[in-house]
Amino acid sequence: MKLLRFGEFENEKPALELSNGKRIDVSSFGEDFNEVFFKNNGLERLKNWFEKEAENCPEIPIDARIGSCIARPSKIVCIGLNYAKHAAESGMAVPSEPVVFFKSTTALCGPYDDVVIPRNSEKTDWEVELAVIVGKKASYINEEDAMDYVAGYALHNDYSEREFQLERGGQWVKGKSSDTFAPIGPIMVTKDEISDPQNLRLWLSVNDEMLQDSNTNDMIFNVKHIVSYLSQFMTLLPGDIISTGTPFGVGLGFKPPRYLKDGDVVELGIDNLGTQRQQAVNYSNL
Repeated sequence: MKLLRFGEFENEKPALELSNGKRIDVSSFGEDFNEVFFKNNGLERLKNWFEKEAENCPEIPIDARIGSCIARPSKIVCIGLNYAKHAAESGMAVPSEPVVFFKSTTALCGPYDDVVIPRNSEKTDWEVELAVIVGKKASYINEEDAMDYVAGYALHNDYSEREFQLERGGQWVKGKSSDTFAPIGPIMVTKDEISDPQNLRLWLSVNDEMLQDSNTNDMIFNVKHIVSYLSQFMTLLPGDIISTGTPFGVGLGFKPPRYLKDGDVVELGIDNLGTQRQQAVNYSNL
């Protein structure tokens, strides 16, 4: 299944994208795509319900805003430096264990919303990433069992303000958590529709110039390892988002570095997970 949400920000309704591309309002199912939904076997229940109720579900308006495909989770956990070439362009050593940081859940937004360059920012950067959606509570799980805890996958642009991240006290979360810095979606694709999460092309362009173009087979730590690893240090809850790192081609890595300016257009995609488009807007222009 392909899950999405539509409507006004923080008042979205659930929907499904069908194999023919139609997007169907399933709000009459009565549940949002959140922790409770995933915890209570929501994917299977929704599938069974839709088989009976499909004819009664309308298409969503063609001009409807698309929101984050997952309602605000308990946490967004991110993996840094998970592609060797990205570590090199950042001037950092390839890690021997996953580099873990958090992104505030208030950064969550839709895949086509504007990205807001924060107040006093001069180094807002882009990062195309594969996001993993947790399907059930996970604590101290083995790597061979990790996929049992995955609900599906989505596209994520892990926006980063590099000065806030690297020059303002050493806590990465500050550079990762501004409003609009976590567009997720447009769809969450259930794991049964992705045969191999370690063989997906991911790409990103700025103003039509291709800057990131790689494959998830270049990850240092794969999805199974990341899910198991995180569960050794924290309980993962249903609906949590794990972002698995970005390949080379971020603005920080250019010489001289390149960062977003007002009016820039960022487009990105991952095989079978759709595409995103954001226009950069200065905070002072809001």
